[in-house]
Amino acid sequence: MSIEFLITSLIVVLLPGTGVLYTLAIGLGRGFRSSIIAAVGCTIGIIPSVIATIAGLAAILHTSALAFSIIKYLGVIYLLYMAWSIIRDGSPLDVKEDNKKRSNWLIIRDAIAINALNPKLSIFFLAFLPQFVSSDAQHPTLSMLVLAATFMAMTFLVFVLYGGLASLARDYVINRPKITIWLKRSFAGAFALLGLRLALSER
Repeated sequence: MSIEFLITSLIVVLLPGTGVLYTLAIGLGRGFRSSIIAAVGCTIGIIPSVIATIAGLAAILHTSALAFSIIKYLGVIYLLYMAWSIIRDGSPLDVKEDNKKRSNWLIIRDAIAINALNPKLSIFFLAFLPQFVSSDAQHPTLSMLVLAATFMAMTFLVFVLYGGLASLARDYVINRPKITIWLKRSFAGAFALLGLRLALSER
């Protein structure tokens, strides 16, 4: 495994995206333990893209406008749903001391869906992973699985770090309702913009 792969993967994982936003929102709204659950879900959400890439399904998304559009607009709808769910009362970002715990299943479900319904992720892996597989590799599929597993491990660790940092700010935010309102609107707006960006994206 090359140092170039590790550095490139780290840069990609560190870049703010839907998974990062969701983990930050959960960290602020529910605390560190819940942010770990969110990180697990976001990491699991990468698996469909990895499978699609190795099975060649990502190539279909790349060449078929209909298949790409179906997955894309499902992702758009879900991102807009996330924006609405954050802004409403009882959302994951309701930062209150007496806030009821959100079920781990719901946190994981949303985190998985955020990544699984993003067709750009599958196309990214299709373009990214093969570059780091040696042309003379005896088992290229196994090599891609190792690379994907490494990428997923880095994703989990970085997201846990993001969630931990967000949870540290939780107590500060609890005592400042204006900040809570601003954060909720900011996260909701960010998800809505990401949904719009995905809707306007091309293969």
